[in-house]
Amino acid sequence: MPHAKRTASGVLGGVLGVLGLSAIAGVLVTATVTPAIALSGYAASSAITLFDNMPSYLEVDQPMLPTRIFADDPNSDEPYELASFYDQNRLPVEWDGIATVMYDALLSSEDPQYYEHGGVDLVGTAKALASNAINDTSRGGSSVTQQYVKNVLIQECEKDAADDEERQACYLEATQSKGADGIERKLQEMRYAIAIEKKYSKNDILLGYLNIANFGGVTYGIEAAAQYYFGVAAKDLSLGQAATLAGMVQNPNYYRIDMPNGTRQAQDGTWLNTAESGYKETLDRRNYVLTRMHEDGKITEDEYLAAHAAPIEPAIHPRQQGCVSAGGSAYFCQYVKTIVLSDPAFGETPEARQAALRRGGLNIYTTIDLRVQAAAENAIHSRIPSAIDGMELGSTGVTLETGTGRVLAMAQNTAFSEDPAVIQTQRGYSSLVFASDYPHGGSTGFGVGSTFKVFTLLDWLEKGHSTREVLNGVNRQAFQGFNCDGSPIPQTSKVGNFNNAGGYVGDVKRFTRDSLNSGYFAMASKLNLCDIMRVADRLNLTTADGKHLTQDAEPNIGRGPVPFDLLGSLNFAPMAMDSVYATIANKGVQCTPKAIDKVTDSAGKELPLPASKCEQKIAPEVAATAADALAGVMNGGTGNQANNYDGVPVIGKTGTHEKFHTSMVQTSTKAATFVWVGNVSGEADLFNTWVDAGRLADMRYQISREIQGTANSVYGGDAFPPPDPNLSKPVYVDLPNVVGKSIDEAKNILWGAGFNPVVGEPIPGAQPEGVIEAQDPPAGKVAGGTTVTISPSNGQGRTVPDVKGQSLEAALASVAGAGFDAQPGTCTEKKQAGAGRVTGTSPGANEILPQGTRVTVDYEAKNCGGGKDKKGDDD
Repeated sequence: MPHAKRTASGVLGGVLGVLGLSAIAGVLVTATVTPAIALSGYAASSAITLFDNMPSYLEVDQPMLPTRIFADDPNSDEPYELASFYDQNRLPVEWDGIATVMYDALLSSEDPQYYEHGGVDLVGTAKALASNAINDTSRGGSSVTQQYVKNVLIQECEKDAADDEERQACYLEATQSKGADGIERKLQEMRYAIAIEKKYSKNDILLGYLNIANFGGVTYGIEAAAQYYFGVAAKDLSLGQAATLAGMVQNPNYYRIDMPNGTRQAQDGTWLNTAESGYKETLDRRNYVLTRMHEDGKITEDEYLAAHAAPIEPAIHPRQQGCVSAGGSAYFCQYVKTIVLSDPAFGETPEARQAALRRGGLNIYTTIDLRVQAAAENAIHSRIPSAIDGMELGSTGVTLETGTGRVLAMAQNTAFSEDPAVIQTQRGYSSLVFASDYPHGGSTGFGVGSTFKVFTLLDWLEKGHSTREVLNGVNRQAFQGFNCDGSPIPQTSKVGNFNNAGGYVGDVKRFTRDSLNSGYFAMASKLNLCDIMRVADRLNLTTADGKHLTQDAEPNIGRGPVPFDLLGSLNFAPMAMDSVYATIANKGVQCTPKAIDKVTDSAGKELPLPASKCEQKIAPEVAATAADALAGVMNGGTGNQANNYDGVPVIGKTGTHEKFHTSMVQTSTKAATFVWVGNVSGEADLFNTWVDAGRLADMRYQISREIQGTANSVYGGDAFPPPDPNLSKPVYVDLPNVVGKSIDEAKNILWGAGFNPVVGEPIPGAQPEGVIEAQDPPAGKVAGGTTVTISPSNGQGRTVPDVKGQSLEAALASVAGAGFDAQPGTCTEKKQAGAGRVTGTSPGANEILPQGTRVTVDYEAKNCGGGKDKKGDDD
């Protein structure tokens, strides 16, 4: 906060008045610096007492420094700077980082007796005080040490200022005070300067001053000034450049040379110090500095004449701040920036975090891998334009390291800008980070489609079901059994399969490979929808605005789940979904996505990082079995086009939401990549929209293949663990007996049990017409979802009577009476048997046959009389 008004003039005013205060200031300085000089008189002794009682300790804190964000450069031992953020553009350097001519230029023009006085230029200060008192001006006269003190005080105040008004008040108080206030300020500066000289060496103070001084606008410190105004390092400044910069410190904003139209208006409205005038005011000031250097013997006559005759030739090199300077990595940079502004590791309050970003001098070393990042940028920009007619087109790709959560790449099709005027007037510009959520980039997420099916798959396995379990995935109006914690949930409409496929009876692996919606509805109808959503909650998935999915979490989506939520109808952040698949690939261990590897302060001391952890979220056997099912997607399934087939095993999943959003996620055991292409807003059909690279709906495959291919080449990947035997075994279930049921009743019984009934042609039967006479396979243990053929009776069947043991005559009469063509059959001679005893029929007893079918009756006799139907008896 700005310093309170000082009270020295109030204390001394009754004794001296302004002129007396000015005069006694010189005495105070003399007495302090040269205490052997005797002083007498009440005013002098009172003044000395007051001066001695002024604060003498000045804490020289770190000046405001830019925070810089770095990426590891694989082609260099030094990190690559992505971006910087600052209120003051300052790049501190060591003593050897500044050209000797710069030191000479500053001291000759500002403080030629610097190495001889004790912090205060007695003569200059006394003259300045007297002039200020008489003329009510704010003349300088300060030593370099005093100027250093002044800058330290300005920094101290401005760092704590709440707004621009307070910052301006700080500056005015430290630099523009006149009259008694000015004298008081000078006295306090002197007191501090004397103390500073006792604590620090001359070289340290001089270096500190050159690192803290303002050189116009937001350019602070000699290194930033040299780079900005002339495009050179401070150690490489020429004589003319050094003299120009040394001249600027007296009035930085007046003498700056980056404003070709002028820096100040004269009373008649004429602009001064323009490029057209050769920056005349700055040129005059520079030449004054050169003259002082020549008089001090710091430069030769020839050097003086050559430099004096040369024009001022600025070579302005603006230091672009903010993420716009990060190029294609701008959206990753913006993601990092949001972490700094929101995470308590960088400050307990928003104000503290903002100060850390813009003034804290932090060095933030990020996780981004420029090799994968370059591939991601090329993959997207070579295929997805930043804007096209008819839709607000968006695309992003994000890659995570599975075992650490480190963000390796984040690319986006739009051009980065935070300028509202640019975003509103030029298409293809955005500051939104599509890959992340609202708190970390402003995006509200996108429909991720069938990539969301993974939560149904995981819940299916956690409930002990097998991926080889066969279900009826034939599409239909209503699947029975949807519920949330036992409360029924209606299916309001028929689910649509891709390309209007009718579905089929199959197992979970096949449903996953083909991304069959109706197959996953069949699975979910046997589960608890709220449990499926709880799996998503457990894996840190929230809607992109930060809301949980289940009703018992706060905050929540405001309603219970519905079946269509299982197909990815809600909006999620691509990075959050990528983390889920990375967890499966990492044997069920989820590592919090992290973008920062290390943070240091300006002195290189490591600081605490944002909290992150790796935690077992899925049982290893469940993760392995899920991975086995997801492998089919990338090997002949819906994601086959995205597979590089480069020898690195991958698993994955495709996603399409209402033809407005398309997704492709794939992961090795080392790196996971999620790609989204779709409408940022609106509902343009991606399957009927084409760009130069092809159909928009197909671009996800090509982008994913290129990004993941690079990640595979850099990080490799191992074989996935085999599926758990108990979670991947064939499953047999009871097939009910529906013989004797009506056709509709039989179908409903079979549907409810998970089978696929097919009605066959009517067959002769004893059942009434239309009643099921037979089923194939018959009741018993069969694979779930098996197709069962049910055959209704035509009502015309007759049952063969059981005539065994009857006489031949009686048996023939009975068979004929049942409506069949009764004929004697095979005779078997048996000496001890009673004549005419029947042994059976063909077809056999109780078989149902059409009326009039021939039925033969077999019998025994002592003498069959010969012939072909005679059998012998071994008795």
